[in-house]
Amino acid sequence: MSKVICMVLAGGEGRRMDPLTRDRAKPAVPFGGRYRIIDFVLSNFANSGLLKIKVLTQYKSDSLNTHLSRAWRLSAFLGQYVEAVPAQMRTGPEWFKGSADAIYQNLNLVTDEDPDQVCVFGADHVYRMDVRQMLDFHEQKGADCTVAAIPVPLAAASEFGIIEIDESGRMISFAEKPATPKPMPTDPTRCLASMGNYIFTTEALVHEIVRDAGTDSAHDFGKSIISEMHKRAKVFVYDFAKNNVPGQTERERGYWRDVGSVGSYFSSNMDLIDVDPVFSLYNDRWPLYTAQSNSPPVKFVFNNRDEGRVGYATDSIVCDGCIVSGGHVHRSILSPDVRVNSYSEIDESILFEGVRVGRRVRLRRCIIDKNVEIPAGTEIGFNAEEDARRFHIREGIVIIPKGMKIE
Repeated sequence: MSKVICMVLAGGEGRRMDPLTRDRAKPAVPFGGRYRIIDFVLSNFANSGLLKIKVLTQYKSDSLNTHLSRAWRLSAFLGQYVEAVPAQMRTGPEWFKGSADAIYQNLNLVTDEDPDQVCVFGADHVYRMDVRQMLDFHEQKGADCTVAAIPVPLAAASEFGIIEIDESGRMISFAEKPATPKPMPTDPTRCLASMGNYIFTTEALVHEIVRDAGTDSAHDFGKSIISEMHKRAKVFVYDFAKNNVPGQTERERGYWRDVGSVGSYFSSNMDLIDVDPVFSLYNDRWPLYTAQSNSPPVKFVFNNRDEGRVGYATDSIVCDGCIVSGGHVHRSILSPDVRVNSYSEIDESILFEGVRVGRRVRLRRCIIDKNVEIPAGTEIGFNAEEDARRFHIREGIVIIPKGMKIE
């Protein structure tokens, strides 16, 4: 069995997620109530039995570092670890100039471990994947690099690195976010997009990273490494749609979401709460791991139907420690320790940990960040002009930043 080390790229600034990333790195943004975005890639590695994981951090990483140190404590006795690696400036007094430069500045992590293969994965995607199957494909092909890919609609293709392959699955072209992407020969409505997940042989990775460091490039894996490497090395493309995860329904197969913007983040969360969700949190054969909470159970109180003071939730996720006290929560996600008071209505909203909702509050299509208190009688999401004057609106979603005082 090959010796493998996993490198997770978690240093991006996440500007399109502002203000949710104003105080935290994008991979540390809460997701699905009790998880962080980074938990998805880490859970995939853990469930795949790949338990030597380095997380490369940079931008506002305290929240992320805290989560990793408290939630992801593997067995050092067995040589297992999830370790946060801050920007060390080992090559000079400068931050990471791109995803490829992040690996270059931390090549000592690779040489110290001396693996056969290196997995380089992003930290801000929502999906399930048995990485061992991709690793098997990589080794069977004798590839220098293998790129995970998935078809995307032609209209969305300009947001991704677009790939062309030959009949054997070998990459023959790569274009990063092209204005006029080439469709798949078998489907003119879709393109083959890179997922930003790569497996390299150690020799090939070191060679390409060192070569790129000596050039005036963007030092990005897509733009700088893959776009050139496929011309001189064996770069193969792994079809993510063929990945078979235990306990996964056929409907979920191939589910992958890049949560790089507020709109995609919101819609991916909403995917979780459908009656028959396309992506289910309840697969106990491929669980999602995260920090454990000591919060008490959820409580719903009051059943005064005559006065409309009934505490209940429908088509929603409600986490530990929440109290829904005489209010109605519909198609929403309540993170731990949220309180919703009487006569309030929460619809299609995401409330982060510790949010307090006063009486007779109405929220629609909102994201409320951690520990915000919503005063009694407040209405948000019903008057676009008023909301734009007081709050942040991104892609039609009203966002209340962490610590904001609402008058």
